[in-house]
Amino acid sequence: MHSVQIPPTLRGRWLIVLLALAAAAAFALSVQSGRWWSLAGDTSIGPFGSKACFEGQCRDVVIDGTDRWLRTGIATGASGLLSMFILTIVAAGVASKRVPKLAAKSALASVVTSLTTGALFMTQRPSIHGIESERGLFLFAIAIGLGIATTIIVLAAKPVPSTTT
Repeated sequence: MHSVQIPPTLRGRWLIVLLALAAAAAFALSVQSGRWWSLAGDTSIGPFGSKACFEGQCRDVVIDGTDRWLRTGIATGASGLLSMFILTIVAAGVASKRVPKLAAKSALASVVTSLTTGALFMTQRPSIHGIESERGLFLFAIAIGLGIATTIIVLAAKPVPSTTT
């Protein structure tokens, strides 16, 4: 019986795809539907704005923050969605038995940008009494970690040898 040898560059390929897609999903959930902070009465604050919900009705509310904080919130949301998109491209490249180095470099740059804008968004948050951290903040941190790990693994992989003759 002849066993098939898997090239070292493709070992764990599906694990890398899973890591990239998990990072992409965490980015999407953290910035799009994730509450980063909450206040009493079901008021949520996130990168794309703040909402207050009472008796099933939700409306946008204005949180008294600086213009810079509001801009970094939008930048955090946008960079998170961009990271999600590029990490999905990395996952597709690895799933198709390629080593997508350019996509991985782009994903790393996007994840580092997300880290920077997210850190600014967190540190410049206005001090509000009774505010609590929520799931979006933790999902964003998980997405950063998984995104960096995925891109480092892909960038460390050796190119797949060509089989054309």
